Amino acid sequence: MQSENRYLGDEKFKKFLEHYKCPTPMEIVKMKFAGAICSPYLELRPTDVIASLWPEGRSPRLETKEEADLFFKFFMGLWDEIFEDVKRNQIELSAYHKPDNKEDFMQLCERRYEELEAGFIEGFWAGQENLKLPVYLAELMDSLSETAEVYATLIKKVQAGTMLEDGVKHFIATDKMAEKAIAFLIENSVLPRIENLKRNIQ
Repeated sequence: MQSENRYLGDEKFKKFLEHYKCPTPMEIVKMKFAGAICSPYLELRPTDVIASLWPEGRSPRLETKEEADLFFKFFMGLWDEIFEDVKRNQIELSAYHKPDNKEDFMQLCERRYEELEAGFIEGFWAGQENLKLPVYLAELMDSLSETAEVYATLIKKVQAGTMLEDGVKHFIATDKMAEKAIAFLIENSVLPRIENLKRNIQ
C-alpha cells in the first residue's frame, strides 16, 4: 500500500533538518532509521528515534498542532521511504566519492564510522542494553561494530603515513563488507517478519 507520508527528497529534507537545527547529518538519520526498522525491539516508536536526533532536552519546540503534524509527517515520509528500501533489501551507505587528499579521505572515514555506529547500529539497539538476540545475530552486530572501527583505523594509518591509494582500497572493501553484513541481516532476520515491523507515529 502506498504510504500517505511522501518523502520530501534529499535536498528539501536537508533544508528541513537545517531549519530545525538538527545536529545529526542526513546520511546518519537515514541509517539510524534503517537500523531502527530492523530492530527486534518491537516497542520502539519512530518518535523515540526522531527525538534521539537531538541532544537530550534539545528537541525543537513545535509551536502549533499544524507544525507538529507537518514535522512528523516529513520525518515519517523518510521513515516510510527507508522501510521500502529495507523491504527491497537495498540499504546502502551514502554515495562514495574519490578523495582528493588525506584530509578529504579522513572526513570520508569519519562519516562512514558515524553512519554505521551512530546510525545503523545505534538505531538497531534502540537504547536497549539487554536485547535478547539469536547468537548469529549478536555476532553479526558485533562484526558490524568491528567493521565500523576499521574506518577509524584507516584514519590513523593515513595519518601515520600509509599511502592514500592503499587507504582508499581498504575503504572500498570495508564499504562492501558493511553493506553485505546489513543485507545478510535483513535477508535472514528482518524480511521473514517484515509485516510485524511497521511502526506508527504514536
